[in-house]
Order: sequence, then structure tokens, then C-alpha cells
Amino acid sequence: MNIYKYNNSILVSTKDLNFEKITEEEAKGFSSLVYYLDYKPLDSFRSYFKINSLKDLEEESINTLKKSHVEASSFYPSILKEAIDNNCGFFINLANKNFKELINPCKKDKFRINIVGLGDVGGTLLTGIRLLGGEVVHSIGIFDLDKNKVDRWVFEGNQILDINNPCAPTIEAIDEKDLFNCDMFVFCVSVGVPEVGKEHSDVRLIQFEGNKKILSLYSKKARESEFKGIFSVVSDPVDLLCKVAFNESNKDSNGEFDYKGLLSHQIRGYGLGVMNARANYFAMESPSTKNYIQEGRAFGPHGEGLIIANSIKKYDESLSDDLTEKTKTANLQVRKAGFKPYIAPALSSGALSLLATLKSQWHYSATFLGGTFMGCKNKMILNGTEIETYDFPALLFKKLENTYNYLNSIYK
Repeated sequence: MNIYKYNNSILVSTKDLNFEKITEEEAKGFSSLVYYLDYKPLDSFRSYFKINSLKDLEEESINTLKKSHVEASSFYPSILKEAIDNNCGFFINLANKNFKELINPCKKDKFRINIVGLGDVGGTLLTGIRLLGGEVVHSIGIFDLDKNKVDRWVFEGNQILDINNPCAPTIEAIDEKDLFNCDMFVFCVSVGVPEVGKEHSDVRLIQFEGNKKILSLYSKKARESEFKGIFSVVSDPVDLLCKVAFNESNKDSNGEFDYKGLLSHQIRGYGLGVMNARANYFAMESPSTKNYIQEGRAFGPHGEGLIIANSIKKYDESLSDDLTEKTKTANLQVRKAGFKPYIAPALSSGALSLLATLKSQWHYSATFLGGTFMGCKNKMILNGTEIETYDFPALLFKKLENTYNYLNSIYK
């Protein structure tokens, strides 16, 4: 095993790399982050993440969500094991075209967000970020093919003001060519949304083909722009569209994979936040589930395959299945009342979760896991993505496996 020093960080790898080599004893004199670098296939292994356990370096699948109780292998140096125990061990995939840029990245205080699509969801999401984002967002660029929508939101959006907190992010009209001049790109375009009263059981999947075509175009634009920020998908179905963004941005002009586009950790899907919020709404109706907000968890897609666990500590299959069904069909209840269900998704999955991402706070989003974008509780820290792990009951984990396999089977 080789140990290197680079930019005041320690690098560990089995590979011979072009860095200053040091001994493990010398490395112990540094108080710094420790990165483990290795070549892994980019289509099935994350590009950049916080290491929860050494098993994360060997396998990537739905099992990554499981807590590890296996003793550390002697194959890895003690400096890496200690770093993982101290929450400062990270992985970088050497297959990344610019892997050096991921070592000790610069921390930003405020960010630029660009939003494409100013329909019901995009406009509501924009309102939420204008109201709540002043702490971490300095400006918001907006684009829509309908120029009147852009003019309206620049005019009205900038008139949303709290005199006790006047540092709201400025809203600006931008040209399509400037969409990726930002830290976070937010895709809110939706086509083929069924009219109220004409929907089927899973409205989200109906939108896939139409949204896929548009998202493919923006994914290629992100590649052309060499976009380094966060590519956020809010349009349905987020999990599948994230995979579209990854695949299409990583193909050359001949449609062949060359993996010179978006890295897997850059792409995130925002649909699970509202499912967690809906689950909590229904959980509060009964004393047997009112502890959901503290102990419950949501997993999987924003639709078919969703899993709600009433408690990660005291899992009850019957209670969980009931919450799952109520949560999964909640959007149909809003439609029965004659409205499109966009307010809670735009705020719980959208604005609040996007801001939590920029603040490196825990939130729900779909993130790359073994080639599939899986919705789970996670946070985006400066040095990659950290996923919350659990001691799963067997019944619950089997459901997660089924959902993971289901998502993988729909779109690869």
C-alpha cells in the first residue's frame, strides 16, 4: 500500500501515483483528511464519497445502506482505518477524468442557483428559495421558453422581501447559454402532466418519456460546459431522470460512453422529501406512529417502489405498509379535490431539500448507488456524499432490495 502527501492531505492507494510518497509513520504527523484512491468502474461505483466502513471500498449496492460490523481487514493501513473512525476518511475514484480537483476542494459561503422551467413547481420552488435561501444563496438565475414567465418572476419574485432579513437572493433572467454558469442547476421542466381527472395510478411514470427527451438535451449542455456544480432533478420521475442525466452526459457525439460528462456525485434527484413529509402527516393521525418524525425513514422513488418505515428502531411491517400506501397515493387525493399536487413537492422535495444540500445538512434525495439512483437520507459534504446507514430488520431490507432491483430494471 502506498501513502502520499498532496496539498496537506494524505492519500492512500495500491496504485503508483505521481505524488510525494511518505511513510505511514510520517503520515501520522499530519492532522488532515485521508483519501483512499482506486480505479473503479464509473457506471457502477460512486465517484466521490465519505467512507462509512471499509466494506464501502469493496462493494457498492443496496448493501451500502447497511451498517458494517465486520472487523477491519489488515490489508488497509491503520491511518485509513483511524480516519474512517474519526469521520475524515474519503474515497476518490481514479477513473474520474479530473480526480485531483476533488482533493481538498475550496469551501464556498454562498452559491448561485439557476432554475430552468417556471411552471407550477418551478415558480413555487423559486419562491421558497427567495424566502429562505439568503443564508447560502446570493443569486438565482431563471430561464423558461416562455419569456413572459421569466419577466413575471423577475418582477414579482424580487418584490418578495422581509424587512427584518433583507439579504434575499436576487432573481435574474438568464439566456439558455448561461444555464450552467452556476453552482447548482435545477431542472423543473415537465411535459405530459395529466390533467386533473385524467391521471392513472402513477402519474410520475407517465411523464418519463417526455421529460427524458428534454433532460437529455440539458445533460449534453452540461457536458459541453464542463459543468462542475450540482445537477439537480426535480421533475418526475427523479430517480430515472438522474440516470438519464448520467448516461447522456457521459456519451460522446457517436453515442458511445466515454465518461467525460457529469460525475455520479454531481447528480441528485429531489422527490423523496415530500414523501417523508406526507408520511409524517399521516403518521401524526395515530399514537402508534406519531414517533415517525424521530424514528421513521423514507427510501426509494417518488412513486411506485416507495418504502416508508414507521421506525428504524422498532420496525412494524403492518404500520409501515399502511403509511407507505397512504403516502404513495396522497397525490391522487389532491387531484380528487380538483388540484394538481405541486405545492408540497416544490417546497419539501424542492426548495427545502436543495437548501439543505447546500448547507451540508441531512435531507432526502436520490443519489448514485452502484449504478442506480436510490432515494435515501444523505448529505452532501465538502468531500463527497455521506449516506446514513442502519441496522436493518430483515423484512425491511428485503423490501429495499426489491425497490433497488425494480429501479435498476426500468432504466439502465
